[in-house]
Amino acid sequence: MEYRSQRLRQIAPELDPLRLGTGWKKEDLGKIQILIESSFGDSHPGSVHLLELAEEAKAGAAMEGGHGARYFCTDICDGEAQGHDGINYSLASRDMMTNMMEIHANATPFDGGVFIASCDKSMPAHLMAIGRINIPSIAIAGGVMDAGPDLLTLEQIGAYHAMYERGEITEEKMEYYKQNACPSCGACSFMGTASTMQIMAEALGLALPGSALLPATSQELREYAREAGRQSVRLARMNLTPDKIVTKEAFENAIMVHAAISGSTNSLLHLPAIAKEFGVEIDSDTFDRLHRGAHYLLDIRPAGRWPAQYFYYAGGVPRIMEEIRSMLHLDVLTVTGKTLGENLDELKKNGYYEKGQKYLEEIGLKREDVIRSFDDAFGTDGSIAILKGNLAPEGAVVKHTVVPKEMFEAVLRARPFDCEEDAIHAVLTHEIKPQDAVIIRYEGPKGSGMPEMFYTTEAIASDAELGASIALLTDGRFSGASKGPAVGHISPEAAQGGPIALVEEGDLIHLSISHRKLEIVGIHGEEMSPEEVEKVLEERRAAWQPKPGKYEDGVMKIFADRAVSAMKGGYME
Repeated sequence: MEYRSQRLRQIAPELDPLRLGTGWKKEDLGKIQILIESSFGDSHPGSVHLLELAEEAKAGAAMEGGHGARYFCTDICDGEAQGHDGINYSLASRDMMTNMMEIHANATPFDGGVFIASCDKSMPAHLMAIGRINIPSIAIAGGVMDAGPDLLTLEQIGAYHAMYERGEITEEKMEYYKQNACPSCGACSFMGTASTMQIMAEALGLALPGSALLPATSQELREYAREAGRQSVRLARMNLTPDKIVTKEAFENAIMVHAAISGSTNSLLHLPAIAKEFGVEIDSDTFDRLHRGAHYLLDIRPAGRWPAQYFYYAGGVPRIMEEIRSMLHLDVLTVTGKTLGENLDELKKNGYYEKGQKYLEEIGLKREDVIRSFDDAFGTDGSIAILKGNLAPEGAVVKHTVVPKEMFEAVLRARPFDCEEDAIHAVLTHEIKPQDAVIIRYEGPKGSGMPEMFYTTEAIASDAELGASIALLTDGRFSGASKGPAVGHISPEAAQGGPIALVEEGDLIHLSISHRKLEIVGIHGEEMSPEEVEKVLEERRAAWQPKPGKYEDGVMKIFADRAVSAMKGGYME
């Protein structure tokens, strides 16, 4: 088999001297050449430790007779971008990182790849890049940070901040929480987008079995990284390209795992965008169909009790897959070169589950305290629902596992705001009352880049009265840490003239999670028939004027011009 790197060495005589000048040895030039991509940088805890994993992967590739070259495209942190316009850049960064990795891989010849990331946008970006580049590749998930004292984790900071703003806790207490919420490197220790997407990498078959969401400080993670480097060379020899692994069936497996873990709603942005790169079509209806009847098993925050590091202790992705085995496509290929079913059988034989058991014993828990059995599920309707109606013709998403039961069926008064800042002020100053629908619009991909509504969701969820009596409806998105009655990704978005742009103060909104409905059912407090409502909306639509774009130049202008609907994945066409 002739490798791409060797073929292009003959065409481009500059390659050899330039690589020798980079520090390669003469004997390295003829080896299988492995691109080692990572989001390493001093940007945040999820990426600061990835250089060490890249070195392990490079050493593993060398052990197998290959040679690895380290490339870097640092990501940003949604947490550090909160509270200012920095969060608008978050979703756009995913696509820009993918573009940069495509450039790395195609401007210089490589025979295989290792892709190392931890967090919200870097993990999906790396998975998108694997699909777009399509050289034999393996993903390494960068793991999760430890919990702080009294199991303090970062997703609690938003709620504590809202309590501080309302005068419910002291500045000293707030400072204590801030100083102790992130005690180590790794992704944030809850089932947010970062943790969810690490799990999705393994569920799609692109990461070694059992490697997702390990404690970032653990020796096991370093061992997995070294083995992944070795496996990347084997994959190149087999010419096992990602498109042979990541199929429609692999995505269905990932969505079933997503349901079992109550994964982040942001997966509805990322999995369709990843699927597009593999030439596979999945949409919001795919999620809704597969979540119906799916068993929700995981007791990890924000929906559950425990920090995310306990996930590995209880058996991680393999244990989840064992429990829902009857609902999976077991014959899909994975980066081991074996099928999913073969991997699961092998793990049971080689003592994988015993490794985590000792950690559970130390903290006094049983596996079932973290990952329930299939027959003892928290629920059997998955964890998300896709809502449709005249307010969201293309759909909207809600994580119903974190919504109070009182809000599964409600008729609410519309309180529309054209930006999040005005909405959170209204919540914190008690202008919002029970049975209100807080509507935040012009925050979709084309409106402002689709930032998270994190502070507003936390202000609502931490309010004893409002948390079970109002809903937040937006064409923006939510943090994976969010909980409470929050409906996002409403499409078409306001910037495109979607119905959410036409809602006025006092209109009546019917929210029905059970029946998957999100509808305008009244105008200015008066209930009307669907035909009467539509007539009013047509009149408003005729008078509606688009708002000027938030950005007139730069990367955000490029993203706004090219981004598709949130319900399609929010990627750039």
